[in-house]
Amino acid sequence: MSLSGVFDYFSGRPQHPVGPDGRMALSDHVRELRARLLKSVLCLVVAFFVALAFYDQLFDLVMAPYNDAREMLGESTETKAYVAGATGALMLQLKLCGIAAIVVSSPYWLYQIWAFVVPGLHSNEKKWTRIFTAIAGPLFIVGVLTGYYVLPRGLEVLIGFTPAQLENLVEFNDYFSFLTRMLLVFGIAFEIPLFVIMLNLAGVVTGKQLGRYRPWIILGTFVFAAVATPSTDPFSMCFLAAPMLLLFLVAEVIARLVDRSRGRSGRLEEIGDDEVSPL
Repeated sequence: MSLSGVFDYFSGRPQHPVGPDGRMALSDHVRELRARLLKSVLCLVVAFFVALAFYDQLFDLVMAPYNDAREMLGESTETKAYVAGATGALMLQLKLCGIAAIVVSSPYWLYQIWAFVVPGLHSNEKKWTRIFTAIAGPLFIVGVLTGYYVLPRGLEVLIGFTPAQLENLVEFNDYFSFLTRMLLVFGIAFEIPLFVIMLNLAGVVTGKQLGRYRPWIILGTFVFAAVATPSTDPFSMCFLAAPMLLLFLVAEVIARLVDRSRGRSGRLEEIGDDEVSPL
């Protein structure tokens, strides 16, 4: 294959003329998808080898919550982290660097997904998806950082159940899975109020409906926080529920403002279940 052929293979440029309506041939869509997947994989591979160079710093970052929990426990409970098996240390390094590569390179491969989907959207849809993307990323990061801050307290409570006659041994793969699940739960939970706003913009729910069901939303938030947090302590539950409730209140205020600006506040309530909507 010539150099120009390799460039075309990775660029994913259409080989057939694009129609006046912006449509592409199916083969060109497949070619573009293949090129974007290859670019994303290449970026992941590069990020993985970069993460290998910073493995010690990444390991310290992951172990920090466990070390903080061990300090808070003091001499009341003895605990120790370990790696099982002859290949455990190698798998630990590969898994940790792989997760780091996915997280660090996420802006690039998310952009590739976005660039593949955007041509098929209308201009109004593009505007709202840009707003959603701009807000969703920072909210997810705030949620992950909140979970990272809460994690030592949750570990302290869980390890604290160990009887005084026993020593608590924490296998690193189990600990790493627990940490990843905890951070994902917090990150995704912070996105839920944003989805509520998007539903309001789509006309599915109104600000009045959110206010009417506010007590149930508060109850459901605490139930979700109690079930979603891997630890069983009330501290982690409240630390997840409180920001979610605050974001829900902000979402309700924004929904009411959107309803007022559109002049459709209460229109959905006026339509009965058996009535035909204006749409």
